[in-house]
Amino acid sequence: MNRKFTSLFLSLLLAAAAPSHAAPDTKAARYYEDALSRYDKKDVAGAIIQLKNALQIDKNMLPVHVLLGKSLLATSEVIGAEVAFNEALRLGVNRAEVVIPLARSVIAQGRLQELLDKPVFSPAGLPAATQAQLLLLRASAAADIGGAAAAMRSIEEARAIEPGSPDSWLAEVPLRIRAGQYREAEAAADRALLLNPTSAEAMYLRGSIAHVQGNAASALASYTKALKIEPTHTEALVSRAGLLMDQKRVAEASADIAELLKSSPNDPRGFYLNALTSEQAGNTAAAKASLSKITALLDPVPIDALRYRPQALMLGGLAHYGLNELEKAKAYLEAVQRVQPGSSVAKLLAQIYFLDKNADRAIAALEPYLKAHPNDSQALLLLSSAQMAQGRYGRASQLMQDALRGEDRPEYQTMLGMSLVGSGKFSDAVSALEAAFQKDPRQLQAGVALANLYIKGGQAARGVKVAESLAKLNPGNPGVQNLLGLARAGAGDRAGARLAYEAAIKLDAGFGQPQVNLAELDIDEKAYDGASSRLTALLAKDPKNLNAMDAFGRLHERRGQLPEAQRWLTKAVESSGPDNVQPALKLVEFQLRNNQPAAAKESTKFLTAKAPDALPVLVMLARVNLANSELVPARANLSRAATLANQNPALLLKIALLQSAAGHFPGAAYSLSKALAERPDFLPAQALMAEIEMRQGELDKAEQRVKQIIASHPKAGVGYGLEGDVAKARGQRSAAIDAYRRAHQLEQSTASLLRLYAALAPSDPATASQLADQWVKARPQDTAVRRALAAAYARAGNMKAARSAYEALLKVSPKDAESLNNLANVLVLTQDAGALKVAEQALALSPTAPHILGTVGWAAFKAGQTDRALQFLRDARLRDPANRDTRYFLGAVLASTGRSSEARAELEAALGGDQLFANAKEAQQLLGTLK
Repeated sequence: MNRKFTSLFLSLLLAAAAPSHAAPDTKAARYYEDALSRYDKKDVAGAIIQLKNALQIDKNMLPVHVLLGKSLLATSEVIGAEVAFNEALRLGVNRAEVVIPLARSVIAQGRLQELLDKPVFSPAGLPAATQAQLLLLRASAAADIGGAAAAMRSIEEARAIEPGSPDSWLAEVPLRIRAGQYREAEAAADRALLLNPTSAEAMYLRGSIAHVQGNAASALASYTKALKIEPTHTEALVSRAGLLMDQKRVAEASADIAELLKSSPNDPRGFYLNALTSEQAGNTAAAKASLSKITALLDPVPIDALRYRPQALMLGGLAHYGLNELEKAKAYLEAVQRVQPGSSVAKLLAQIYFLDKNADRAIAALEPYLKAHPNDSQALLLLSSAQMAQGRYGRASQLMQDALRGEDRPEYQTMLGMSLVGSGKFSDAVSALEAAFQKDPRQLQAGVALANLYIKGGQAARGVKVAESLAKLNPGNPGVQNLLGLARAGAGDRAGARLAYEAAIKLDAGFGQPQVNLAELDIDEKAYDGASSRLTALLAKDPKNLNAMDAFGRLHERRGQLPEAQRWLTKAVESSGPDNVQPALKLVEFQLRNNQPAAAKESTKFLTAKAPDALPVLVMLARVNLANSELVPARANLSRAATLANQNPALLLKIALLQSAAGHFPGAAYSLSKALAERPDFLPAQALMAEIEMRQGELDKAEQRVKQIIASHPKAGVGYGLEGDVAKARGQRSAAIDAYRRAHQLEQSTASLLRLYAALAPSDPATASQLADQWVKARPQDTAVRRALAAAYARAGNMKAARSAYEALLKVSPKDAESLNNLANVLVLTQDAGALKVAEQALALSPTAPHILGTVGWAAFKAGQTDRALQFLRDARLRDPANRDTRYFLGAVLASTGRSSEARAELEAALGGDQLFANAKEAQQLLGTLK
């Protein structure tokens, strides 16, 4: 069946609810089929019109977005193409279907780094031919940003996949030219020509090799040959025109420039060459007009997107210089050639860059300066701050430790403490900050950081003492009073917290945070009207107060008003600055918490636009990936997060749990080893490491670890539960049951019950069922155990009992999409006419889940609704082409409509794997009738 009975833990992790999925419109489907026909006949413009017509009816039609992206790319509308492909990915298209055209649309916009950094462009998991194409695109991107070795590796990987293709040889030539390896470049170009004698690109590259070596005649001849093969070859036109200009053959160059402007109207090089010819002719107005066209093309593109394209940066700088726009020219030209070892002005530049939120430029200015002036304390502190701003806490710590060896200054201790906080070394951070605060109690930054560490570390009473000390030394500081309120609230002194917050407001009536904190106290005490009044008054005075918007979101969520809560959280995101990711993190967290994975995925654009490499962002992206069943990008994000997490045990445990959920067990083991190196007695990490060792087949290691856990925590059930897992893995069922009983006796929980139930069920199903029945009678709200019972009945073929169990479960949890889907499958198997209605209810709660789409499609077909079935199944197949049940369903529906060829392809794909699937017999029989 179509993923009939998902496992308990995956359903808990991935089950989600989302806005209703509108019933498909057959008119939209007809528009799509007509567009597909037009596209195949090269009527791309007509295809685009029909696809837009389809989207007017149903904006969520996945096949429409895929085809629209391809059509827009064919007409060079690269931004629109990218939007269409990203929408298709958001809706659930399989990445292999769109990754190549999406990559080309990004390259066309000059955003090369994204091809190397974004998980969507990882070759892993793609078909071989697609991998080869993507590797060459990534090689080009790596080469352009200076990663020659990485580029060559990608080229060689692509060549190994497709050794008979000239493309890898063509890609190698520019790399060899940049490295000055002209003989190797010539050999690669010749190899490409041998494989494809009519390649204009290969001929152009031969000209480039000659050109860079000063052989103008040979270069000109090769460019001319390339243009005979392909008269509009852009690079050949640019190169030949430039060469002709050098030779003072202006008339011939002008002809090439005219053709270039005609065939590539948005290429700034054509306008620059045109400006040169105009200037030589004395036509200043025409020259300036051409230069203005260059700036109009380049200025809208972020400098960061151009930083690995020195030719474009130089053109921008020269164009602005020619137009006497010197500040703009400076920005471009500094990007081409910067980092001059300078004098103490480097410190001022660093401060300016800080104001611009550009810590990397601050570092680039400070590092060469400090090589000449290693004892400049101001520069050291600035550089440490810059390193922390970029998440390089280890480097910042080392800087301060080195500085302290030369001179014990409290500001160095403070900065060291701050860097250690960022590294997750909280005990060391506390020691450094305590030393700074003891040496100089006026170190406000140290005191505030220390108090916050105490509060967050569960030592609020110590935080109160530090905050009270700060308040005595800084009686007129409202921020310190607010900190004192936070410390008192953490210590459970709500009345004292209110007094401190009110004191802060008295000192500064415009200080919004203590007012928000008072509202938070109201919310916790369910004084919702009072909280609302406070927040409304605050926002009337400060409409951009993000914390107030966030508190309003929390208030409405506590009241069960989810749309209004989301509105406030979204408003906070839209009102936040370019580097502030906290509002977006809170919005995505809210959406995940309320089972909205598709919405959460859409909201991650706010995170990736601001800080794609920030540790909290990477962890959140991975959580969203998992919620949307995107395991490959989840693993990539978590691997990067684990590297950045340093030695923070709690954070590393969180990452490891997510890595385990993503099936990346080596990664989880790495994260846990880092956590345990920092804190060997961290029980949750020890327990998870034992589970990971079992997952990787390292039973002896796991067993030894479990024995240590039991010895150190004999009254905790976790060790005995793991002992049962080891015994189960060794096939020792009786020992496993005994261990699970012991674990359940020590700590009764849903997890311990399910472990014992699963162990008993194969050999003693009656006892297992009795145990589970007794549990749910005593705990009727325990949906996890109810779900396990229902799935067990279905696996045993007892569909009547399975139906009853799922219906009972849905009375307790009516918005459980997976259980609705499973019930629909049971009803399909029993030929119940209500199957489609139940499947549609599941889809309304989880409108992008491929297996649920497939269930709806199959149920629709069984209900005689062939057109609807076809549309749902096509959608499901695009989202999850590896689901063989879906492909069988689609093949069966296609066969029923007489589309034998397409049906045969789907059935052959369904039967192509090594393992059997639920409908394999039916698929084989149907395929036999189509041959």
